[in-house]
This record gives sequence, structure tokens and C-alpha cells, in this order.
Amino acid sequence: MPATILIVEDEPAIQELVAFSLRQAGHLPVAAHSAEQALDIVRAALPDLILLDWMLPGMSGVAFARKIKSDAATREVPIIMLTARGDEQDKVTGLETGADDYITKPFSPRELQARIKAVLRRRAPQMTSDPVEICGLRLDPESHRVSGDSKPVELGPTEFRLLHFLMTHPERVHSRAQLLDQVWGNGVFVEDRTVDVHIRRLRKALEETGHDPLVQTVRGSGYRFSATPE
Repeated sequence: MPATILIVEDEPAIQELVAFSLRQAGHLPVAAHSAEQALDIVRAALPDLILLDWMLPGMSGVAFARKIKSDAATREVPIIMLTARGDEQDKVTGLETGADDYITKPFSPRELQARIKAVLRRRAPQMTSDPVEICGLRLDPESHRVSGDSKPVELGPTEFRLLHFLMTHPERVHSRAQLLDQVWGNGVFVEDRTVDVHIRRLRKALEETGHDPLVQTVRGSGYRFSATPE
């Protein structure tokens, strides 16, 4: 599944090389030449991951990372730092700001793709193409197919994204607002009750294979995907 990845890099040649590599891997790169520009982009629409240069004009990459991680609205966005600073203390400093990984320049496109995939699998598994299966319900992002006990389940695109997010974050309770941000995107303005409509559609589609009880309502809190009966 394509991820929107923000590249915060002031060197045009490196920025274009990284953007080309991301497009080749099927991702959607967005570029910023400074931390200040990047903040405006993040506030407008959350990316799925940030590739962040340490040495930037104006606000440093470290200061930018601290700002992102100190804000409840943005702290969950994973960050990979890209830098020529390879000293152990620099790596420690970068990771202590909340960065999820640290790549020293120069790096190969293959290494970058591997690091991105590892971070997304760990922090945002719904953005990867890995199949997920729970209690006989299987979802394959690459073929965009869902099956329950080997029987096909027909889902609309929104229900598919909703199920993918819930299955990749099992046993966690998600509020309607959180689901809107994660499934619809924070730049889309729809009412919270829209989530209820799509949850009902999702459960209806799962009824045929008997997997609808996996999508549970937590009164007063939201929804969760769980193999444990309510």
C-alpha cells in the first residue's frame, strides 16, 4: 500500500534522488526544503512517515523532531533521520528525540527502502503490503482481497481500509476521531458518525463468514478488532 512520505532535505540533488526512489517503490513523496516548510505541510495533512535531514537551514532536524514528538496530534508519525553525522553520540541524540531509525549518508536506495519498510511494519503496519490473518479472516493488501475461512468477502474501498487498520491494530480501542484520521485522513472533513455507518457495512459483509463479532463496539470509547468474545 503506498505511503505518503515527507522528505525534509535542503539539498535538491539528494531530495530528488530520494523522491525518485520512493516513487519507484510505489510511495507518494512530498518534499520540504526546511523544517519550517515541513511543519506547514504536516499541519495541513499528516504524512505516514518523515525522512528528516539533521542539518537544515533555520530550525535543525533535531529541533523539528522534538516539536513533532511533543505534539499529541503528530507524535505518532514515524521519523527516519538522514544525516552525514555518524558519531555514536549523534545517533543517540537523534534517537532520543524520538526518531525511529537513523541512516548515515551516503546510503543506497535499497537500504533506504528496507529501513522504510521496517519502520512502517513496526509503526504503521496498515501501510505495508503484508497480508494479515486473524481467526480465519485474511486480508491481502496487494491483491486487495478479503476472505473468511477461504470464502471471498466483498468490501467497498472504505470498508477495506477500515478493516485493514483494525486488523493491523488488534485489541486496541480506537475512537471515531482516531479512525477518521487513520482511515479517511486528517485533511478530510466528515462527521464522526460516518464511522458508524461504515462499521455497520463492514459487519454486514462479515456476517456471511461469521466474522462480524470480531469488530466490537466499546461503549463510550469507540471500536476494536478482537478475537476475544465481548
